[in-house]
Amino acid sequence: MNLLIIDEPYSDKTIVRVTGRQLSHLLTVRQSVIGDSIRVGRLNGYIGRGEIITINDEFAELRLTLDEAPPDPLPLVMILALPRPKMMRRIIQSVASMGVKKLYLINSYKVEKSFWQSPLMQPDSLHQELILGLEQSVDTTLPDIVLKKRFLPFVEDELPDIIKGHKALVAHPGSINACPINTRHRTCIAIGPEGGFIPYEIQKLANLGFEPVHLGPRILRVETAVPSLISRLYPA
Repeated sequence: MNLLIIDEPYSDKTIVRVTGRQLSHLLTVRQSVIGDSIRVGRLNGYIGRGEIITINDEFAELRLTLDEAPPDPLPLVMILALPRPKMMRRIIQSVASMGVKKLYLINSYKVEKSFWQSPLMQPDSLHQELILGLEQSVDTTLPDIVLKKRFLPFVEDELPDIIKGHKALVAHPGSINACPINTRHRTCIAIGPEGGFIPYEIQKLANLGFEPVHLGPRILRVETAVPSLISRLYPA
């Protein structure tokens, strides 16, 4: 935990109380004591320091001084075919930690219906994975995740407005063109399931102006392709 996030975005309190996972981290990992200062940020707000003024087995109280703006978001909209649940945690955390602020999780032909029933798809579970990603990267701006369970209505009715003003790319193995490097454009990238979108889906995206691109001759797992694409488009 590189940043302790106070999940009270609309509170202006300077003294806050933490419990649960965050308290456990302070006690067992950092072995914090009264007077220690740690990196703290308020969700969707500023970053700074928190001085521990009380700590015990039930809670810790921190006095906040927050005066740093969070990192700038990436100018990237990501559209991702719903991954396998066992990959979901790592992918969501990677997306949050790398600065993506808009993520659409969509259906496709290769996405199993059972994936949508995973406990990880519950709002509270997704929120917790986003928080873990923000803590890793010292960011406080919460990404927005939108779930779209029907491919065709999303592509035909909503996607044209989403990609306005963006360079539209679709990651697809075997494409002619390589993914751009260090782009200066606002970008919308679509990433399919393992092995990529089926031809019908690629054609539907191409009809809207999506350009198929690749990361090389190897077909990567989605959990590897996602951070690879982000870091190629917008190197740190």
